[in-house]
Amino acid sequence: MTLQIGELAARLGLRLQGDPRVVVSHIAQLDRAGPQSLSFLGDPSYRAHLATTGAAAVILRESDAAASPVPALISDNPYLAFARAAQLLHPEPEVIGGIHPSAVIDPSARIDPTAWIGPLTVIEARVVVGPGVFIGPGCILGEGVEIGAASRLVARVTLCAGTKVGQRALIHPGAVIGRAGFGFAKDGECWVRIPQIGRAVLGDDVEIGANTTVDRGTIGDTIIGNGVKLDNHIQIGHNVVIGEHTAIAANTGISGSTRIGRNCTLAGAVGMAGHLEIGDNVHFTGMAMVTRSFKEPGVYSSGIPAMPNRDWRRNVARFKQLDELARRIKQLELSLAAMNSTHNPRGS
Repeated sequence: MTLQIGELAARLGLRLQGDPRVVVSHIAQLDRAGPQSLSFLGDPSYRAHLATTGAAAVILRESDAAASPVPALISDNPYLAFARAAQLLHPEPEVIGGIHPSAVIDPSARIDPTAWIGPLTVIEARVVVGPGVFIGPGCILGEGVEIGAASRLVARVTLCAGTKVGQRALIHPGAVIGRAGFGFAKDGECWVRIPQIGRAVLGDDVEIGANTTVDRGTIGDTIIGNGVKLDNHIQIGHNVVIGEHTAIAANTGISGSTRIGRNCTLAGAVGMAGHLEIGDNVHFTGMAMVTRSFKEPGVYSSGIPAMPNRDWRRNVARFKQLDELARRIKQLELSLAAMNSTHNPRGS
């Protein structure tokens, strides 16, 4: 899409510095921008590129406006303004209703005529597909699946039986939602599968990354709240509940029956044990190992930063000695307490 920056500023509610007739048609980085590019400056480390940018216009803070050689859109949050501008300049393709001839659809399925069903898609009994939904190629919708209006399954998405997806969801290729959770009971040396009879329920405006999996509940439901954003390669266990507008980065694993609050963030490769309670506005840094509940808001970490191998080997050797060292310190404390008691008898 092509827009004059005067119109773009008005639609985004931003102040414009410069010629409102300048035209932009796409987003680009500061150091790679061309004559119709819109770029942005959010991180001060990229300020050096501003003076030489070839962009037609730049989104930036008031404090950087005087240094801009091109028209500028002034924002207190350039990254957010950039995201909204990108949505305007690069909109999703319009969904045109229809069913590809190669799709296999059960007669009992109810598909809104404005929805698109792509090639080689399989839709089983009693599926409900709402208006404006896009089902890409190779998707599988199991029995009783429901998909709300304007949701988008990009390609090769599997929604297992009973899964419910809200409105405006975006599910990327390879995601599997509602598969049977990892539930077994031990019988001697054998494992006996526990039937997983709950559902996976996704709220409105949820995004699920590529090859991410969300298990169905054992008895109750696994619930992904409104506005939750899940990155690629995430595992969500059975009966997990994730509160609204929480965001979780790639390679994170969340064990069964853990409850995560609203507006939380989990950075990459966080590992979370089961049956935990995580409060609202709790944030875990990358590779944190979460083995207990955290109900108070805050930022929590446990990953060990990389270090030279020689230092790491020495530290591991010391780590093996910590238990013995703790016992020796305890014994010294007891000995000192006894000595103090001898030299300072009661009542002296």
